[in-house]
Amino acid sequence: MSLTTPASFSCPYCMEPNVVEIDEINDIGHMQVLDCQVCCQPIEMTVHGQGEELSVEVNREND
Repeated sequence: MSLTTPASFSCPYCMEPNVVEIDEINDIGHMQVLDCQVCCQPIEMTVHGQGEELSVEVNREND
């Protein structure tokens, strides 16, 4: 059994798809800064929900 769940989103800078692994125990409700896998710009990511109802909210870091 995997402890992470894959989630995809579009980068708010270049609009390219990105995929991250979500740790449901530690990531839900916490804001994290990660770099886009394509353009390397900093993205603020917050995970909401639980189980199969996970959603990822992403924003530009400097907005």
